[in-house]
This record gives sequence, C-alpha cells and structure tokens, in this order.
Amino acid sequence: MKNFKAAVIGLGFIGAGDDVSGKTIGQDVRNLDGTHACALSNYPYVILVAGSSRDPGRRQRFSERFPGVKTYESWKNLLESEKPDIVSIATNSPFHAGIGIACAEAKVKAIICEKPITTRLSDADRFIDVCRKNNVILAVNHTRRWHPLWRKCRDMLREGVIGEIYSGYAQWPTGRIGNIGTHIFDVLRMLLGSDPVAVSGNLDPLFYPDCRKQQYRDPGGWGIIEFSSDVRVFINAAQKAKLPLVVRIMGSQGELRISGKMANIENWDGNREQVTFISEGKTSLDRAVEDVVDCIEKEGKPACSGEDGLLALEVIIGFHVSHMQSGKWVELPIQKYRDLEVMIG
Repeated sequence: MKNFKAAVIGLGFIGAGDDVSGKTIGQDVRNLDGTHACALSNYPYVILVAGSSRDPGRRQRFSERFPGVKTYESWKNLLESEKPDIVSIATNSPFHAGIGIACAEAKVKAIICEKPITTRLSDADRFIDVCRKNNVILAVNHTRRWHPLWRKCRDMLREGVIGEIYSGYAQWPTGRIGNIGTHIFDVLRMLLGSDPVAVSGNLDPLFYPDCRKQQYRDPGGWGIIEFSSDVRVFINAAQKAKLPLVVRIMGSQGELRISGKMANIENWDGNREQVTFISEGKTSLDRAVEDVVDCIEKEGKPACSGEDGLLALEVIIGFHVSHMQSGKWVELPIQKYRDLEVMIG
C-alpha cells in the first residue's frame, strides 16, 4: 500500500484531544472513543502532515503533542500548501459543509467529517453531491458504526436472536437531540436495517446554554421514530434527566439491551445471555481510518457514509419541525424545511 497524507481541520476536543477544550465543555478526553489526530497518526499507511485552527493556543498544544506536524491558522492555506489525501473535519457543525465542499473541490481522496454532518439538510445535500461528483469518499463519525459491540449486536439481530423485531426504545443523558441524538438515530438504522420514514416529537423547554457560543442551541426532547420496517422506536432524551445511555430492541422472542460497553439478550422465557466481542485495543476512530483507507484502495463505501449522516440529520430536523407543529407526524425525507437551520454546536 502507498502512504496517504492527512490533515485535521479543527484542533479542539474531538479533533486533536485538546484537554483545555474538553474542560471547557465539561468532558474528559480519556472518555473519548478516539480522536481524529491520534487515529490518523496511528495508522501505518497514513502520515499526519498538518492541522488547522484559528486558536493559537490549540495550535501550540497540538504542536507539543504532535512534534513535527505543521500547523495553520487558515484551513484554506493548509489545503493549498499541503494537498492532503485525507482530511478530518472536526470544527463546529455549521462550518462542515463549506469546508467539506472546498476539500472535495481540492480533489482530496477522502473526508472524515464530525457529526452531525451539517446544520441544514440543504447543506448536506450539496456536500454529498460535490463529493459524489469529485469521487471523494465521505465518512461521518458516527462511532458506533465501527464499534465491535454494536456491530455484533447488528449481526445478531440479523440472525434473528430475538425473533421478529416489534419496537425499540432509546434514552441518553443531557438531552441534545442534535449532538447526541445523531449517534443514536444512526445506530438505530444500523441495528434495525431500515430507514426512518416519519417522526413525531417535542423538544424539552428546559435549555442549558451552550459553552461554545450563544447562538448554539441543542435541546433534548421526547418522541417516536417510525422506520420502513414498520418498527417504532420511543425516544426519551430529557435535558435534566441523568439517565444512562440505553438502547433496547424488543422482538417476538426477547429483548436486546445495550448500555455503556455491555449488551445482553433476555428471552421472554427468562434465559439471559451476555453479548461478547473482541476489542483488539482499537478505538472506533482507529477503525474508521482503516475503513476509509480501505475504501480509497478498493473504491468502496465507508461504514457510515455521507448519505447515512444525512438520514440521521433528517430525524434531528424532523424533531424540530414536529415540535413547531405541536408534535404532528413529519414524513421523511423532509421537503419543505430543507433550508431550516438547527444550530447544533
């Protein structure tokens, strides 16, 4: 295999494992399932050549963690000077589309974009279209697509471990239908093997200000997602409820329950089985980089593509549109509100 030059645009918490950025948003880098800079530098056929951030402090700390890797204040200058093959976009969500389109037009080979893919459906449409026209691989960092536990659960459901699937339930702490919900909406598609076709929801009136900037607003909420398989999943994501992350899939023979780093199958007759998997000491982002490089070599499609990211965003926007209409069912894909912007951080 040949070596590929890589760059990271956005050197904060998820982009480069910046502790200062993590403390600002109240999160610990050690709890992350990988960072873009580490995952790119970990892969033997990828050479991390540069990183970009408008923040001089982040650039300085990045240089200390990754000696010899160049830094740029302007991502445009980075693209022009370094001509990377792979670019990770780890900025705030409203900037994803503009940066991603520029990367695709600069003929990079692959883009790994942080979730959610964009803040408008129309921006995601353009982003995906430009990547397609320029033969650029676009992956969206919904980490569970690469995590061995969630993939094992997907395979077991396909094999009929709980029989015919009837319904589902998902809960998580801190609300944030956009930033956290995007992961859950995407992994539900993976587990169920079907696409969302409608959503009914209401947003939580309680709102905690976003530490990034005042214009960002990502509330929690409650609702129901209907899938093409005629399965409905109930969503419980209240802003103040400090509930653990739990996803439950119910079927004719039993229930699959995933919580944290564990999953169990409980049959209706009382038998219980723990789902086992092999981690191999890799993060999900490590696996994502491996997947993207393999896609470059074989002209394949990543485990979570731009189209997958778009379908998760359809559900997020659907919650907001349904809330505007007092919980009315909203059919997906959305037609009228593709330019509606949800300011996710």
